[in-house]
Amino acid sequence: MQRLHNKTCLVTGAGAGIGYATVEAFIAEGANVIAIDRTPVGLADLASRHSGLKTHVVDVTDAGAVKALIGGLDRLDVLFNCAGMVTTGDLLTCTPEDWTRTFDLNVTAIFHMCRHAVALMIKSGGGSIVNMGSVISSIGAAPDRLAYGASKAAVIGLSKSIALDYAAENVRCNVICPSAVETPSMAARIEAMDDPVAARRAFESRQPIGRMAFTGEIAEMAVYLASDLSGCVTGSTMIMDGGAKL
Repeated sequence: MQRLHNKTCLVTGAGAGIGYATVEAFIAEGANVIAIDRTPVGLADLASRHSGLKTHVVDVTDAGAVKALIGGLDRLDVLFNCAGMVTTGDLLTCTPEDWTRTFDLNVTAIFHMCRHAVALMIKSGGGSIVNMGSVISSIGAAPDRLAYGASKAAVIGLSKSIALDYAAENVRCNVICPSAVETPSMAARIEAMDDPVAARRAFESRQPIGRMAFTGEIAEMAVYLASDLSGCVTGSTMIMDGGAKL
């Protein structure tokens, strides 16, 4: 039996990396998937591989566009908020603009997505929200990640509040917290560094297992949290960091 048979699942940041892998994992488990991203390229590639996939080019920081998208759905069983960004800088070098951009995408967009999704999930009899967090958060810190770490700590706090407030409505909310993940954006960041070979070695060595996580591993956790098999799991931070914060 497919774990997400006939569930309607919405994935943000679906055009690349973890979002892309999760769309494919959800489809493989029988879900009816709605994939959204702010750029069309990755969505077009997904649509060419999966004929039943619904795609929408949406900027999740646009609250009106989010309301219109979810308001146009008849049902929603699963929401995976995967869209996000990483900014660098410490307290003195993080600009106010970087702080605002980071919170707009990593926190406020999730607030709007969840608010509209929960209202629809309640009408549908319940649902599962999965938010993308990080071990760089309230779990632990990393150098030069002030805005990013603060935003992901906020995601954990927001998710726990949603989990508690809507448990009686059969709406669950959990957070996946990885360390470094092997994605196209991560590869691009590494290649842009002065010594890409040393940079990659440094990223890999942060995890005691000696490598970064694969997108498919994160997607598998998203499938579990989206499925009824995790029915008693809510308000949890699922740490997938290869031992980085032991």
